[in-house]
Parts: sequence; C-alpha cells; structure tokens
Amino acid sequence: MQIVITGATRGIGKAVAEIFAKESTPHHFFLCARKETELATLQSIIKDHLQQHTVTTFVCDLLDNSQISAFADLILRSGQAVDLLINNAGIYEPGSCYNEPEGQLGKMLQVNLMSAYHLTRALLPPMIERKKGHVFNLCSIASIQAYANGGSYSISKYALSGFTKNLREELKPLGIKVTGIYPGATLSSSWDGLDIDPNRIMQVDDVAKMIYQAAHLSVQAVVEDIILRPQLGDL
Repeated sequence: MQIVITGATRGIGKAVAEIFAKESTPHHFFLCARKETELATLQSIIKDHLQQHTVTTFVCDLLDNSQISAFADLILRSGQAVDLLINNAGIYEPGSCYNEPEGQLGKMLQVNLMSAYHLTRALLPPMIERKKGHVFNLCSIASIQAYANGGSYSISKYALSGFTKNLREELKPLGIKVTGIYPGATLSSSWDGLDIDPNRIMQVDDVAKMIYQAAHLSVQAVVEDIILRPQLGDL
C-alpha cells in the first residue's frame, strides 16, 4: 500500500505509522513533519519492523502552501495512487475568540484545515481514476463540542469536520472512502508540561488501532466517523 501521513513523527501520526509498519506486506510510506531528525528516527523504526518497507520522508511546514505542493508532487512522482491518506497534522493554541492573539485564527485554519484540503485535492486525481482509496481526517472532540478557551482551535476543527463530511458525499460514487476521527484528550505532545494523570487520558495507540481497523474493512463498508473519549469523559 501507498500510505501518506502528515505530522508523522509524534503522537497519533507516529502511532499510525508504527502499527502499519508491523504488517508483513511491504508498504511505501510517505511521511512529512517539520523536523528532519525525527523523520530519520521514524524511518529507522519502520525499517526495523520490515526491511522491505519503503520510506520517503519530507520536511514540511504546513503553514507554507508551497511546501504542501512540493510534498504532493513528491508523492505523485512515484506513479502510484495513494491507498491511505491520513491528514493527521494539527496544532493547538489555547485562547478565546475575543482575546486570542491577532492572526491565531488564520494560523489554526491553515494547519488544521487548509493543509488537509490542499494535500487531499492534489492527491485525489489518481485515486479517482483508480476508484479506490481511503482518506482519514484527524478532527477532534472540539469539532463537535465547544469548550471554554477553545477559540480558533475549535473553529478550525469544526471546519475540518465540515470538509470531511462534504468530501465523503462527493467521493462516495467514485469508490473512495472518507473517515473522520474525533478523539478526545489523547496523551500527545499537546499535553507536554501539563500535570495530567496518564490513567485519565487516552493513549495514542487507542486512536491508531481504530484507524487501522477501519482501513481493513471490505470495499463495501466504510466507518464514517470514529468518536473516542477517555473512559471517564472529557477533561
């Protein structure tokens, strides 16, 4: 399979890459993130699972549309249609709509929505031609439940959910699946420095396992939305 993962070196993205790397079937991974050293480390981890995996990495700042286009061009030059596109990359900055820094909404929309929009559009033509593929968008509980201090982050995730739902309807007759992932609090780098009981929060592997299972259904079935929350509820 051709597997594309954005924000691949940390949190859920890394966990997804690792779970697919455990398969005995060789895959071609296209991975992007901001730090070259972290990409090199993940490449080694994947190859440790199976030397036959091919790993192509690309340093990419998703605030820059030209870098998103370059990543898409790199993938398209492989000549193979993408089987799984996992739009995982995202950023979180707290704040309320009435007092967050100027420009925060634009930044949240660019990384959390527009990067997925542009990359998906670029990679879809070969998938449409083949009438096969699966797009996963990492939304959030914040996409469906407003909360204090969510501000522009929540707005961007609501927008990503809207994109996901529209895309699903558009691609249904073309044989391409679209799944929205809505995780609650998950132990990723977003929680660095915060005093959180690890037993109160979900593990990144919990989300990765759900994506993995949804990707292995028959062609006749699609998991449209996956909502996961900590067992004791939202934080």
